[in-house]
Amino acid sequence: SFAYFTVKDRLPQILTRVIDTLHRHKNEFFEEHGEKGVEAEKRAISFLSKLRNELQTDKPVTPLEDELPDAALWNQYLDYQRNLSNGNGEPSWFQSPWLYVECYMYRRIHGALAQNPPIDNFDVFKEGKAQNFFESQEAVIALCTYFQELLKNIKDLDEKQLQEELFKLLQVSLWGNKCDLSFSAGEDSSQKSSPLKSLENMVPYILVNDMEKLWSLLVNAKKGNREKSKVRVDIILDNAGFELLSDLVLADFLLSSKLADEVHFHGKSIPWYVSDTTKHDFNWTIKQLQSANHMWMSRCGINWEGNLKKGVWVYHDHMFWTLPHDFSSMAEVAPDLYADLQKSNLLLFKGDLNYRKLTGDRKWEYTVPFHQALNKFHPAPLCGLRTLKSDTQVGLKPGQGEQIQASEPDWMTSGKYGVVQFDATL
Repeated sequence: SFAYFTVKDRLPQILTRVIDTLHRHKNEFFEEHGEKGVEAEKRAISFLSKLRNELQTDKPVTPLEDELPDAALWNQYLDYQRNLSNGNGEPSWFQSPWLYVECYMYRRIHGALAQNPPIDNFDVFKEGKAQNFFESQEAVIALCTYFQELLKNIKDLDEKQLQEELFKLLQVSLWGNKCDLSFSAGEDSSQKSSPLKSLENMVPYILVNDMEKLWSLLVNAKKGNREKSKVRVDIILDNAGFELLSDLVLADFLLSSKLADEVHFHGKSIPWYVSDTTKHDFNWTIKQLQSANHMWMSRCGINWEGNLKKGVWVYHDHMFWTLPHDFSSMAEVAPDLYADLQKSNLLLFKGDLNYRKLTGDRKWEYTVPFHQALNKFHPAPLCGLRTLKSDTQVGLKPGQGEQIQASEPDWMTSGKYGVVQFDATL
């Protein structure tokens, strides 16, 4: 399966890159922290080398030994996996659910640094995320320019034109999800050209396209909400770099077009899946734009900083997003987060990992309804915006998956296809 190749090849590659990154920063650690920094780097590397060896030799998954706030939850989850194996021995790297061991690896990488001050706050993936942003510069400029031009006459757009612009920016955000560094094991995955030029040609690759439903939901929320509370949209973020920029533009459009009154962003509380957005990445991106010597880029950055100050944009992170649980257990494991999401009019889940966690990362029949795969996870109306990079997909028409499979055996993992898949809450 694709999971097998991921665990056999891609995860060890990612660990090797992490070790290499720490090696390369040795002098920096020394300059900042003296001998203590170098000692910490050595300890972290030996911890990670041991981890890589455990993975490659299919050793049992071991309990976390650090004192971080989520360690107890991780260790409870390991017990749960042990009980699932029906006494067939310990869960090991190649004999456990892919979602679990992959998340576990990233949590162990975090632990390797967190347990080794003074380098405990070093993000081993930061360079790659910054590089992705800079290498996508052309696309960033194109998108910021397009958007600032659009804002000049957004007040004069009729409903049909607003709908068209929303669909365009949803698609840019969808295809922005191709820029994923964990998928390419850290290889270049930047967006080189303007993403707006190719949208028309990409439409046939959207296997489930519920954009009309999103539009109806937002328009009706607006109409039905004149007296009541604000219309709130939540974006559960995926990658930093170009994808994050495409999400920020979409969020700004929702406010500027008055389709939403506030947008809440949810990022990761620790470095995760190579290129996932943390609070640092989120703030860094806005700062980069602000200080850019391009008029429309800096205008975006200044406006977005303003949105945060005014409180119409809110950034959150929560430990739950970096646990191994799929989302159907959120109400139980993180009731505070579930209750917060219930206040939203629409949840947009970006990317493949979120989709896997929405659907329990199972080998579903392609035609199983999305609603069923969500397994009672319904805090609010929600939508998955995702390019396919793992072999889980639901909600297709009869024969649709089989037809593509016949000509493109790797269609579920190539990132070439996408879905905009909506589920109204019960």
